[in-house]
Amino acid sequence: MAAVLPRYPQCTAIPPSGRKGELRVRLQERLQAEHVEVQDSPQLCQGSFRVFVVSGIFRGLKTLQRHRLVNEALKEELGRIHALEQRTLTPEQWEAERGSLE
Repeated sequence: MAAVLPRYPQCTAIPPSGRKGELRVRLQERLQAEHVEVQDSPQLCQGSFRVFVVSGIFRGLKTLQRHRLVNEALKEELGRIHALEQRTLTPEQWEAERGSLE
């Protein structure tokens, strides 16, 4: 009988979700972030994450440039991450969003 391969073979090599804390620390340190959230996205596979980063470094940058900075900050981990959804804001954008919710 042939072996059944997982749909996303790289998912089997992904570390457990305990890596969320490590990813959060790396983003905070490397992007001087004032707020970071890291969530698992298990609907895809164990190696899928959703990150929300607020950093002054993002001021004046377009979304693609911000995402490239996040990818650079996590370059060692990207080979073990199947999917990475990013949301990146400046402190001013985040404050405006939070103010509109009140």
